[in-house]
Amino acid sequence: MTTVREAVFDVLRRHGMTTLFCNPGSTEVPLLAGLPDDLRFVLALHEGSVVGMATGWAIGGRAPALAVLHTVAGLGNAVGAIATARENRVPLVILVGQQDRRHLALEPFLTGRLGGLAGDYPVRVDQPVRAQDVPGALARAGHEALTYRGPALVVVPMDDWEAPYEGETTAAPRRLLRPAAVADADLAPLVELLAGARRPAIVAGAGVGPGWDALVALAERLGCPVFQESFGGRAGFPQDHPQYAGVLPADRGRLRERLAAYDVVLAVGAPVFRQYAYAPGPLTRPGTVVALVTDEPSEAHRSPADLAYLASPAAVCERLAGLLPYSARAEGGRARRAQEPSPVTRLAAGSTAGSTAGPPAGPTAGHPLRPADVLRELARRLPRDAVLVEETPSSRPDLHRLVPARTSLGFVSAAMGGLGFGVPAAVGLRMALPDRPVVAVVGDGSALYGLHALWSAAHYRVGALFVVLANGRYAVMDRLADKHGGGKAPWPPFTEVDMGALARSLGCPALRVDSYDGLTAALDDVMPALATRESPLLLDVAVTVDPDFQP
Repeated sequence: MTTVREAVFDVLRRHGMTTLFCNPGSTEVPLLAGLPDDLRFVLALHEGSVVGMATGWAIGGRAPALAVLHTVAGLGNAVGAIATARENRVPLVILVGQQDRRHLALEPFLTGRLGGLAGDYPVRVDQPVRAQDVPGALARAGHEALTYRGPALVVVPMDDWEAPYEGETTAAPRRLLRPAAVADADLAPLVELLAGARRPAIVAGAGVGPGWDALVALAERLGCPVFQESFGGRAGFPQDHPQYAGVLPADRGRLRERLAAYDVVLAVGAPVFRQYAYAPGPLTRPGTVVALVTDEPSEAHRSPADLAYLASPAAVCERLAGLLPYSARAEGGRARRAQEPSPVTRLAAGSTAGSTAGPPAGPTAGHPLRPADVLRELARRLPRDAVLVEETPSSRPDLHRLVPARTSLGFVSAAMGGLGFGVPAAVGLRMALPDRPVVAVVGDGSALYGLHALWSAAHYRVGALFVVLANGRYAVMDRLADKHGGGKAPWPPFTEVDMGALARSLGCPALRVDSYDGLTAALDDVMPALATRESPLLLDVAVTVDPDFQP
């Protein structure tokens, strides 16, 4: 007799969800005990790390990823990570355990009121009416997660797994195709707009995804600058490209100034335009026409654009690059690019990426390390294909300035803004991409939210490098309190925390770095073999707070 459990395993195999990220509870034991050998179980020590690791796995191209959570306690602990996965547009299927269906009406111990616990962040929440509906619900969750690019939850009572499934119908297609072609006639308004622009610009966002090369071709054909969206979860354009113009400001005043020179601004895979602190006034100056290309419906519906396309950014950019003629700007730009060094070359020569001047190449002997010193030395050694995960809010401006993303995974961050993403996401990314070097640059405050994932990295021999910029405080919060002017912040520093000791207690090797020579020696030792490394390493780097930092 075929059981619901066996039918679900077939669904998981068909959808490529054969790695289960999990922190188990009693309601999941009937599913997990005696797991078939072709299904891989990955243990994380906290549910935030379960979803964070699955998120990294999915970002690395293993989509949709599968996470298994334990009723209210597990789902509740993971809600922040689920929100991050939704904002990062990452397809996840999350299976949540529930008490035995046969006495749910009596609300026994571990009964979960699970339907709305994660709020509006899941793209779908399904609580199957019958045990026999579970395989179809999981198949549909896989389809919905990929279609809407977010987490889809399925709640399964613990007694459902052994229920019979013989002769049942799985209420989901075995295959679901998503044709992404766009008709030339539909693109005519955008072609006309861009062809007639005197000074166009592009804003690239995390939603560019597989359209990276197509967007480069379009930008080169237009000969225009390309900005990175603010607070984006991934790089949308190569940041060592001569046309890269930096990260857009996250406040309206500076945004208007930055875009004032352009008559047409095309946002690709990015909202129009993501902000942080409120400031009055329009997003752009009068006379600037804004167009948008995105495959995210809510992004298209809320963006104050003059022209919006709900379509695949990759498909649109590829056709636009074929339909638009080369502009005079593009011809001139190609001639200049042949003569100018790239930003990475300038960085290697001792200058900051994308500029002609910057801080000195290294700190003065005897002075404490600054975050910029660490990032500059990392950038000089970082392989071109490295995956870099960022979660260091007080050092993010320096990272954007000094460490250009040269592939679409050259910058990966949490679009939500909450902490706890960096460490587990780096573990999941390295598991999904075992042949690529993975580096996580995280603040010590950020690392403490997801440090449990270091145990998983050590146990499963995940050779990622974790560079912890340790200043013993929440530097962003300190500076925000100073700017607010409402008096002294009540929270203390946490300089007693020893990141290296915590890492070693979780089985992860760690090295303390508190000097420039120690930093360069550590990076010179680890970086050449990072792609083939089989164990994690944490560098606990003591840094001083940058007095000029502004959040």
